[in-house]
Amino acid sequence: MNEGGEQVPDTAGFATRSRAQVLGVDPTEADDRIRPWVRRTPVMELAKGSFGLDHGIVAKLECLQHAGSFKVRGSFNSALAAEIPQAGLIAASGGNHGQAVAYVARALGVAVEIFLPLASSPVKVQRIRQLGAKVTVAGELYDDARLACNERSADTGALNIHPYDAPLTVAGQGTVALELMDQVERFDTVLVAVGGGGLIAGMAAALPDSTRIIGVEPEGSRCLHSAIETGGPVDVEIESVAADSLGAKRIGTLPWAMVESRVESVVVPDREIVEARKRIWDDTRLVVEAGGATALAALTSGAYRPSPDERVAVVLCGSNTDPHDLIDRV
Repeated sequence: MNEGGEQVPDTAGFATRSRAQVLGVDPTEADDRIRPWVRRTPVMELAKGSFGLDHGIVAKLECLQHAGSFKVRGSFNSALAAEIPQAGLIAASGGNHGQAVAYVARALGVAVEIFLPLASSPVKVQRIRQLGAKVTVAGELYDDARLACNERSADTGALNIHPYDAPLTVAGQGTVALELMDQVERFDTVLVAVGGGGLIAGMAAALPDSTRIIGVEPEGSRCLHSAIETGGPVDVEIESVAADSLGAKRIGTLPWAMVESRVESVVVPDREIVEARKRIWDDTRLVVEAGGATALAALTSGAYRPSPDERVAVVLCGSNTDPHDLIDRV
């Protein structure tokens, strides 16, 4: 079962796209549904030498998406595919998903309550309130907020939008890959930061099996990497500079079913994530959060080394951060 209590079918032996169909993950349908509501975010072609790399890359700028991250895609897909009850929307989040659901609720004109842990970034909490959401702080970490959110949803009947372990959410996140394929003539490999697994599962559902998908996680928040090492989802300890966006203790059941035999995984230390975030600012003047810089950190740290002719795309997935520590460096 996934975290919503739904039974996840056994998909062993299915190719990734067939597996997506069995699990009800359809990025193409999601793209049709959400296209009027989300930004088609740009890509940036970066030449050899950018970020100190000895090869060029293509960056997909989901940091410029509404509400500051890709998560608005899955949130819109979930809300638009359902009949929203009078109680409105509800969600648990480390921060980015909460902003996305709050943004969706404001766009659709419905009520919304967001449950957050104490570990959430003050910048993200403030923005969720600015978007008009009722904010409830519950517990130290995301899992604490999730349990409290589930209880409130059961009491009120509000539509509970899961950040990563639901077919509509995963399908919405997969529209990032559909756009990227339309915008870039060719890429061999895509690097994706991983929290609970919704984005990388959506990418796996949308991309052909010939495209290499690399999940990138902080050393101190590595639920995908640990699942691959042990052969299935396990709880991990969370201690990372990117914990407010990549802080899931366990990869989602549905994402794991999508990626277990499809993706590769690398981990990077926090210091390399911090450095990658600074490099992005210095080279492009784009402000990204630590989680948004994590995929690039795999390249700048050398954790992932592409072959000489390999065409690499990197998803810069979020920008919800206080930029003062970057701007003060000028």
